[in-house]
Amino acid sequence: MASASNSSASRLHDNEPAFIYGTAWKNDQTKRLVKEALAAGFRRIDTAAQPRHYQEALVGEALREAYSGGAVRREDVYVQTKYTTPAGQDVKNMPYDPSAPLDAQIHTSVASSLKNLRPREESEEGSYLDCLLLHSPLPTIEQTVQAWQLLESYVPDRIRSLGISNVTLPTLQVIYNESTVKPSVVQNRFYPQTRYDVPLRRFCQENSITYQSFWTLTGNPALLKSKPVGALAQAAGIDQSVALYALVMDLGVVVLNGTTSSEHMQEDLEGLRKVREWNLSHSQEWAGISDDFKVIVEPTT
Repeated sequence: MASASNSSASRLHDNEPAFIYGTAWKNDQTKRLVKEALAAGFRRIDTAAQPRHYQEALVGEALREAYSGGAVRREDVYVQTKYTTPAGQDVKNMPYDPSAPLDAQIHTSVASSLKNLRPREESEEGSYLDCLLLHSPLPTIEQTVQAWQLLESYVPDRIRSLGISNVTLPTLQVIYNESTVKPSVVQNRFYPQTRYDVPLRRFCQENSITYQSFWTLTGNPALLKSKPVGALAQAAGIDQSVALYALVMDLGVVVLNGTTSSEHMQEDLEGLRKVREWNLSHSQEWAGISDDFKVIVEPTT
């Protein structure tokens, strides 16, 4: 167990940008918050072509201003968005005609995302998405596979990789088996109601699929108060929320962070840096805390 923990703990020492900044529910504050996230050090951004919960166009404005101002380059930022089915949209405000055929819905949605997230104000030339996710499976598995195959036509030029959110393991397995472009990302709630997706996360690890978590804090009040989280927070001198983030990341999970506080953005990133530094000289203590956390979220059966 200790050797596995030490191996996985190395994820906290790498140079990958910490967190994905989640832009859901930010409304008219979206642009300001994305720019603050970039300034704090976030380099991965999550949005969706779903005006009901996301303001994708404002995400794009924030990114373009950051690019043009020299804060970041397009190639340094990972940008992912989503195609959302009509069931997940506001009927009065969606990026496509819900009565149109599925292929038209998807092509129109992707076109709107490429426009919204274009790197230059004056032109869509060179616009691309690092990842596009199906926001959820479609009503039937046949439609889900059809949608996936339509999205494959954009890879690798306009879309670099594909993923899916709110998915179960059986559906993910069908997509994986039926696809030419294999899933690169799964984005799910990480919480006890799904028993922390242990079998699904194992499938992701075995097939080089990145598992992204949302509701990591709000969906886990008991985990936040758990003994290993408290032990890490005290030992490393960090907030318990950052301790939970670090222990979830140690499982191989990429965490969405949607804080609306610029202070918390900086504190969360700095907290992870503290964990990395503490790990360097406390590897055995880290291994024990990590193993205790895994007993809670990945119990043996």
